[in-house]
Amino acid sequence: MLKLILKIIFFITISTPSYSYLGPGVGGGIIASVIGIIVAIFAVLFGLIWFPLKKILNKKKKKSTNKN
Repeated sequence: MLKLILKIIFFITISTPSYSYLGPGVGGGIIASVIGIIVAIFAVLFGLIWFPLKKILNKKKKKSTNKN
């Protein structure tokens, strides 16, 4: 286990330059994917909160209209 940790630390700390060019399309793709992930997370949270809340509100509304 200690050897594995030392190897991981070694590979993380030692880096060499890659001498490559990443064009502006790569940056735009990264930005678009990050925004897409954030929107997906908010959509999931909205779905998990809104739809059960909507169902509860509709049940209360039906009960109040049936009593009258």
